[in-house]
Amino acid sequence: MLSLNNLQNVITNPVIPYVGTISEQLEPGTLIVIRGHVPGDSDRFQVDFQSGSSVKPRADVVFHFNPRFKRSNCIVCNTLKNEKWGREEITYDMPFTKEKSFEIVIMVLKDKFQVAVNGKHTLLYAHRISPEKIDTLGIYGAVNIHSVGFSFSSVSALPSFHRGGPSSVISGEMGDLRSSPAPTLELTEIRPENVQNAGMSQFPSNRGDTGKIVPRTVCTKSRDSTASLTLTCAKILPINSLSKTLPFVARLNSSMGPGRTVVIKGEVNAKAKSFNVDLISGKSKDIALHLNPRLNIKAFVRNSFLQESWGEEERNITCFPFSTGMYFEMIIYCDVKEFKVAVNGVHCLEYKHRFKELSNIDTLEIDGDIHLLEVRSW
Repeated sequence: MLSLNNLQNVITNPVIPYVGTISEQLEPGTLIVIRGHVPGDSDRFQVDFQSGSSVKPRADVVFHFNPRFKRSNCIVCNTLKNEKWGREEITYDMPFTKEKSFEIVIMVLKDKFQVAVNGKHTLLYAHRISPEKIDTLGIYGAVNIHSVGFSFSSVSALPSFHRGGPSSVISGEMGDLRSSPAPTLELTEIRPENVQNAGMSQFPSNRGDTGKIVPRTVCTKSRDSTASLTLTCAKILPINSLSKTLPFVARLNSSMGPGRTVVIKGEVNAKAKSFNVDLISGKSKDIALHLNPRLNIKAFVRNSFLQESWGEEERNITCFPFSTGMYFEMIIYCDVKEFKVAVNGVHCLEYKHRFKELSNIDTLEIDGDIHLLEVRSW
């Protein structure tokens, strides 16, 4: 669960129906976290993000989120504009259960809302009215609400999902990425340009021609330093310093080892089939960790490419965390015996080290059917 300590304007045990003013604008990156319990006799409840609180005429509802338990269990989403409802969007994969508690996390993105329930991605809803119009939250129906909290975004970049509590990403080792001391980012992007000057061995041929690479010149952000070939900045790699084109290849200026973390933010393409994230030993060409979500078959494949051959795939996972069109934040944490991976604040898997020389892992490669937004490492 997301820690209440990291949320703002927390409302506890509101009386339902609840109608309250939202203190800040819901910019892209804002999170709304609602925790509650569904009574055994509930037939429906709804969460409405409104433009005003007028009853007559009724205020516009920018985003209407309406779980229904009568007849077929489903979630109905819609927009009310000028007192007229639009076309319903219905989700039949129902994450709510009567007499059970829930946590709803709604994230505001540039072009849509993204909703997860109990740590599982649930649905996307494209904006029909700009979220800038939202100034009121309404909660109605047969539901008990324990708390409502906000994490407002003050920057254009999308924020990290918070971690804390019993379902912490990696059992509490990392804490809140945004409130922790700013670490030094240690990545140098490398791009296909000049094979004669590259001086680097080629990665496995079945993974594409990534051998033709040279370091990309990147200026540091420090006012007191001059331009450098090594990217060094506080905490966040600016989005505009990423090429955003795939494959994306970056060298870890400090090698992998226990305690090292890599964070990748992106958006899955609308017609995505798969993508991959690889941690590589540039010297030996070995792929220590190959993460390969396959959306067409909903499999999260893990493997290693050692001594010019692939090992046995690992596919077991409780819940496939990706969906087409969704925003994601993937966190890869290197522990002593294994890698730990979380997606959108929820722990997904462990992968025991098959490649034992962790200090030789010095390269990150990302490719596939995603739009890359941000990469960080420390």
